[in-house]
Amino acid sequence: MAPNPNTQRLHDAGVSIWLDMLSRDLLQGGDFANYISEYSVTGATSNPTIFAKAMANSELYDDQLKSLGAQGLTDTRELFFALALDDIREAARLLRPAYDVAGQDGDGLISFECTPDLADDTEGTLAQARDLWGRLSLPNVMIKVPGTEAGLPAIEQLTREGLNINITLLFSVKRYEQVVDAYIRGLTARADAGEPVDHITSVASFFLSRIDTKVDNQLPEDSPLRGRVAVANARVAYQRFGAKFKGPEWERLAGLGARRQKPLWASTGTKNKAYSDVMYVADLIGPDVVNTMPENTLHAFADHGEVSRTLDRDPAEAERTLAEAAEAGIDLDQVTYELEREGVKAFDDSYTELSDTIESEFAAVVGA
Repeated sequence: MAPNPNTQRLHDAGVSIWLDMLSRDLLQGGDFANYISEYSVTGATSNPTIFAKAMANSELYDDQLKSLGAQGLTDTRELFFALALDDIREAARLLRPAYDVAGQDGDGLISFECTPDLADDTEGTLAQARDLWGRLSLPNVMIKVPGTEAGLPAIEQLTREGLNINITLLFSVKRYEQVVDAYIRGLTARADAGEPVDHITSVASFFLSRIDTKVDNQLPEDSPLRGRVAVANARVAYQRFGAKFKGPEWERLAGLGARRQKPLWASTGTKNKAYSDVMYVADLIGPDVVNTMPENTLHAFADHGEVSRTLDRDPAEAERTLAEAAEAGIDLDQVTYELEREGVKAFDDSYTELSDTIESEFAAVVGA
């Protein structure tokens, strides 16, 4: 079947389309392969919330749980890793052709997240990221590290060690700039040591819909700023992206084959039904970005999405929107800080739910 024309045009406009979903049902049922061939999907992301839903709603993990139990494995975290990493490996296999073709574009990637209880633990994040990277041992896998204060030195060090890192839970432009700086420092240290940098891929994941949800709650019902701040914030971040990856320091790294760290638009499912169901895709189209979409958003854009370069059409307008929001009493620094903390807690809660699900399923299939 020919690729969907809307998603194909989006891909051709420079947007890497990733699926914000992963499950064994999706992988074994053929839907994931169909998304690659028919919807121009070239990557995927996962997180504890995604795996909690996947494992709670499928029987496809039961036989493996039973086998793991027979081998004497009972630790909940290790059971989770055994199950989830197999899904990551299969997704990586399906995406490998896109990775091999992409070259410097850094596509064909699948992300797996460090457990959220380590979000504020630099050393714990480093240890687990190295462990997961070693277990997977695949070039088109990324390890997710939250863009918290504790995550910044981990991002720099893991980049220095040659790992592919997806920095997640980014909300503020300031923190985004710190993340880019950490990535460049890691590459620079690696290059200074004479080690290769041309195989390293990184993305910086900016969360969108949560910003509008929180900001809209602080604005009057008739405010023209409602539903506009998240996109403006992302557009400003994109301008910083262009500025950061310029100049002598970066040109030296680029000459060694270093890849720019692409911005990734996450949380792109529209939560307010009054807004377009594809606004976080259609309003952020431009070259050198990733958009990771839940299935509903991907289907919606395939059905009625329109493609034009919107991301940097009027950079000054985005700055004006944020200035107007500040004048309206929106403290975006406070909003984005709260969202980071809420995001860490939400993923931690999902991880707890996931652990409970695994314990329950394990007891059911093993008879413990």
